Amino acid sequence: MYAIVEIAGHQYKVEKDQQVFVNRLDAEEGKKVKFDRVLLVDKGGDVTVGAPAIDGMAVHAVVERHLKGDKVLVFKKKRRKGYQKLNGFRASLTEIKITDIKKAAAKKAAPKKDAEAAPAKEAAAKKPAAKKPAAKKPAAKKPAAKKPAAKKPAAKKAAPKKTEE
Repeated sequence: MYAIVEIAGHQYKVEKDQQVFVNRLDAEEGKKVKFDRVLLVDKGGDVTVGAPAIDGMAVHAVVERHLKGDKVLVFKKKRRKGYQKLNGFRASLTEIKITDIKKAAAKKAAPKKDAEAAPAKEAAAKKPAAKKPAAKKPAAKKPAAKKPAAKKPAAKKAAPKKTEE
């Protein structure tokens, strides 16, 4: 049995008792975590696909440890310019161990707040809004007719050059 689950924005194919390295999670070592965004479950050939996630399915895991990944070197260069830049990067990872893939416990419906909503409606009914006489708006002025743009005067012709003879 395996499942495809979305953890911290990435999708992983997981099985029971499998150890997975994922992006850093905000959970202490030894704590249990639950992932409800299960996209696909395969139970021995019986495949269930969610749209986009399967309602009621969850993957349970235990946080084993937090660590840093292998160093990735980023090298930048512009040829013939003498520009070289070397940066290193180590991703923060969390190692988790998948403990179970099963249906999540049914969520209890939140208690309805009808009791609080009813007194609020009564209070609103007691205070009728005071009506103010509507102020009359002055008549809108008609926009002035647009005049065509003034034409530029014709350029003056230069007098012919006088040549010495």
